[in-house]
Amino acid sequence: MESRILKPILAVYVAAFILFLYGPFVVLTIISFQQGPEGGPQFPIVEWSTYWYRHIFGLTPPSRIAPLPVGQALIRSLILAFMTMVTSTVLGVMAAQAFRKKFRGSGVVFYLIVLGMMVPGVLTGLGTSLLANNFIGIERHWYTTAFVAHVSYTFPFAFLVMLAILNRFDASVEEAAWSLGVSPWTTFRKVTFPLIFPGVLSAMLFAFTLSFDEFPRTLFASGRDQTLPLAIYGTFAVEIHPNIFAFGVLTTLFSFSLLTVYAILMGLSVRRARKLAMQEDIA
Repeated sequence: MESRILKPILAVYVAAFILFLYGPFVVLTIISFQQGPEGGPQFPIVEWSTYWYRHIFGLTPPSRIAPLPVGQALIRSLILAFMTMVTSTVLGVMAAQAFRKKFRGSGVVFYLIVLGMMVPGVLTGLGTSLLANNFIGIERHWYTTAFVAHVSYTFPFAFLVMLAILNRFDASVEEAAWSLGVSPWTTFRKVTFPLIFPGVLSAMLFAFTLSFDEFPRTLFASGRDQTLPLAIYGTFAVEIHPNIFAFGVLTTLFSFSLLTVYAILMGLSVRRARKLAMQEDIA
């Protein structure tokens, strides 16, 4: 009886969650196909057109609406997200590896690491800016101060993902390699890393997406060069046109493509791990 009542409630909850999550994207997609160049954000659509998508790439005649200033900002965001992804993932793997054994002060170190994801982004960005300008005496840039702020935010996520993976890791495979005289570095590269690679992929995805979309920390720490979220906000604050919605659709599709690549790599990694496990069983 309880299951009959619980299942419809859960179904309604999941449907409402999906609608809340993807509803704005559907509305944004519909509005992005309005006619240009004078069409504004209105609904229902009077006439469908791909004008605003062509407008983003400069394939439309000149009009009073300037193209979005996102070219250089997009490149900066991609480079910054990649730098953050590599740094946070490496630090996350190293820190989680260290926490596999109990050491003095591990509890304090754990909470200090996790604190980076709990401090409000505005305070982190402002503190990084004040530290760079007033105490260290360096100029704020997206590749220096903003990079540090992004790593301090994304590193805890990568650390927690890797900590969960390594806590379920069977150390006997490493001990077997060590008993055969294999060095610790070779054991990590040949045995440990292939087995934890799905977790590494998850940490990389977390770090990249969080950095690519980060706004408050970047606002104070990036200096005069804008990243993509700052450029979009600056355009959005002046006047709203459907080219912003079209660009939002493209960036969302880019995020979906990242998830697709992640799913493919994850599937290949799981298949490889199963193959290695079968070979070990046969041996």
